[in-house]
Amino acid sequence: MSADLDFALRLADAADAISSARFRANDLRIATKADRSHVTDADQAVERAIRELIAAEHPQDSIFGEEYGTEGESDRQWIVDPIDGTANYLRGVPLWGTLIALAVGGEVVAGVASMPAIGQRWWAARGEGAWASDGGEPRRLHVSTVAALEESSVSFQSIQQWDQAGRLDRLIEVSRAVWRDRAYGDLWPYTLVAEGYLDAVSEFGVKAYDIAPLVVLVEEAGGRFTSADGEAGPWHGSSLASNGALHEELLSRIRA
Repeated sequence: MSADLDFALRLADAADAISSARFRANDLRIATKADRSHVTDADQAVERAIRELIAAEHPQDSIFGEEYGTEGESDRQWIVDPIDGTANYLRGVPLWGTLIALAVGGEVVAGVASMPAIGQRWWAARGEGAWASDGGEPRRLHVSTVAALEESSVSFQSIQQWDQAGRLDRLIEVSRAVWRDRAYGDLWPYTLVAEGYLDAVSEFGVKAYDIAPLVVLVEEAGGRFTSADGEAGPWHGSSLASNGALHEELLSRIRA
């Protein structure tokens, strides 16, 4: 395991300890941000802890986080979503997690996704494969081999997202073409694609911190990850992650 990935996993350990302790807490503090999304004291505490650890061990690296923005200027940038799925977290739904990625020159090279409330963690680094653990021995991940759209199971995340992006008609078209469509939400469906349990997931209105580690996770599991219009990386405000075999056909149906 690379030193950077090992460090990312230690960051996730620190994050999990904080977020798990505050989950379903009666005194959880919730505020509304300028964009009308919610933030909890746990989101803020997790990101502060991650930033402190990065500053202590990699002071030359920059940081881009959801709650406190960008700090520093470096070709090496840590990208952090302290709690992806805050709406679930504040309602007591256990499908939330911390996302941590390292990008070098704009390319995501390592990432960790951790969902402590369900005891699951996933990680990957370029050339090292994609892995997962539920507390036991790590298992290597591989995407599915489903090659026919009519046999595929996909996640669309949110009808509202697709409507706001002006592509609701594309979603309906895809839903009619696939075997099964569900809105699993947030980070979880991307991990399911990497594990081969889902065949694709696509969404709109995402920031780099929402998806950065999931890019390398899906790709190292043998899949493809682009924007909904086929652009590489997590920087374009939308996503399409797939097993690879279905990618071009799905792009042709959903791109602008």
